[in-house]
Amino acid sequence: MSGWLAIAGLGPGDDALLTGEAREALALATDILGYNPYVARIQPRPGLTLHPSDNREELARARHALRLAAAGGRVVIVSSGDPGVFAMASAVFEVLGEHEDWLCLDIRVLPGITAMLAAAARAGAPLGHDFCAINLSDNLKPWALIERRLRLAAQADFAMAFYNPRSASRPEGLGRTLAVLREECEKERLLVFARAVSTPQERLTTVTLAEATPEMADMRTVILVGNKATTRVGRFVYTPRRAE
Repeated sequence: MSGWLAIAGLGPGDDALLTGEAREALALATDILGYNPYVARIQPRPGLTLHPSDNREELARARHALRLAAAGGRVVIVSSGDPGVFAMASAVFEVLGEHEDWLCLDIRVLPGITAMLAAAARAGAPLGHDFCAINLSDNLKPWALIERRLRLAAQADFAMAFYNPRSASRPEGLGRTLAVLREECEKERLLVFARAVSTPQERLTTVTLAEATPEMADMRTVILVGNKATTRVGRFVYTPRRAE
């Protein structure tokens, strides 16, 4: 087949953080698909068709992209951050086996700088030792599973990065998350609320667990939770490389 599909990460917001590999794929593309706000970041040009779509349409978007590539298109699906972190790469592979011809396509996943890494770099090095990432959205998994993973990660003293912490449709999730952390962690545990990192709306706030409130976050916020050794040094937060 002459067509190909790239699943590209656009990074956290600033075009300077877009990789050269992703930039090249976007320049060659005939079709770009993605969630409305991400496609809006792409500059229109002759020969390029933009296909924005709504949130929660990931599987339909993946099928559309595969059909376009199978017909000879040079297709890019865009995600924010990294396409393999709570994003579109998994959706593509979930539907890939539906048509045998799709398995012959040239499909590439182009990594990007995900929000938790951009936020950690701004804060200092809060993910400097073992850490995990947890999506707090219960759209695709039950709250009971989220809570179990939170408790186990806290008990194992992982630093943590929380994606999708609080939305208008489910504002209670972050409050429940903070309640779990307060049951498992000391009140001095450090949290970094990093909103819209690398954009003009960027805001970083570091607080203790005792000071944290759900209102400090929205869906553009990534929350970084230190382990028990995470420390402030001046305006920076870091987690030591050694653990006892």
